Amino acid sequence: MREVFHQSLEELQSGLVEIAELVVTAMQKATTAFGTSDVTLAEEVIEADSVIDDRAVALDEQAIEILARQQPVARDLRIVVMSLRVSASLERMGDIAEHIAQLTRMRFPERAIPKGLKSTFTKMGELDVEVAGTLAELLRTEDLTLAERIRNADDAIDELHIAVFEKVLSDSWQGEASATVDATLASRYHERFADHAVSVAKKVVYLATGDWAADAPA
Repeated sequence: MREVFHQSLEELQSGLVEIAELVVTAMQKATTAFGTSDVTLAEEVIEADSVIDDRAVALDEQAIEILARQQPVARDLRIVVMSLRVSASLERMGDIAEHIAQLTRMRFPERAIPKGLKSTFTKMGELDVEVAGTLAELLRTEDLTLAERIRNADDAIDELHIAVFEKVLSDSWQGEASATVDATLASRYHERFADHAVSVAKKVVYLATGDWAADAPA
C-alpha cells in the first residue's frame, strides 16, 4: 500500500510538470502571436486553454482523493497541499497567456502592440517564456537555484512593466485610447504571469525545506 501511495505522489508531481510544460507552450505561442499579429497562432492558444484547465481539475481531484484516503503527514502532506495550490497558479498562468492571445485576436488585422513599445513587449515576452521554462524545470528537479533565476527574471519584468506605464503617461505619448488600454492590459498580463511563477517557486522551496521563510540559494 505504501508503494502505491508513493506512486500516487509521484504522479501528482509529474502531473504538475506536464501542466507547466503546457503553460510554456501557451506563452511561447501567445507572445509570438502578440508580436506578429498572428491570429491563427492566437486562436491555437485560446482553444488549448481548456486542456490546461482540464488537467488542473483532474490533478486537484487526484490530490483530494489522496488526502481523503491516505491522510498523509510531513513531507507527503506538503506535496499534496503544494500540488493543489500550484495547479491553481499554473491554471491562472494559462489564462493569462490566453488573455494575451485574445488581445491579438481582438485587434487583428491591426497590430496589438502599440507603436513605440514593440521592443519592450518583445523583451517582456522573452522573459515570461524563460520564466515558464525555468518553472517547469524547477518542478521537475526541485533545484532551488532555479527559484532565484525566476525571481531575477521577475524583477526585470517589473522594471519593464513600470517603463510601459511611464511611456503611456508621458507627455510624448500620442497613442489613441485603445492603444493605451492595450498597452496597460498587456503589460499587466506579462507582469502577473511572472508573479504567479514566483509564487509557485516559493511553494517549491517550502516543499524542499519545510520552511516558508527559507530562501533559495543564490
